[in-house]
Amino acid sequence: MEEHVIMQHSKLRLGTFALLFALFFGAIGAGTVLAAQTYMVNARSDLRSALNNLEDAQTNKGGHRVNAINLVKQAINEVNLGIQYAQ
Repeated sequence: MEEHVIMQHSKLRLGTFALLFALFFGAIGAGTVLAAQTYMVNARSDLRSALNNLEDAQTNKGGHRVNAINLVKQAINEVNLGIQYAQ
């Protein structure tokens, strides 16, 4: 049971980290044209993975899981906008 709780916390931390990474990179990289957009595409992939993990997590998180899901979806949207802006 304790390992399960630790795993759930790790998933939430991963989601939070991915969100912060995407927002930070989006903020500094939105105006920079990168030929292949490698970092943005990788960030989006990581965010999608985090979203899948959050959606698979148990729902007993006092609303924090739902908030994290919404924030990750918002981050994915921002990354998409950053990719479109730089093209």
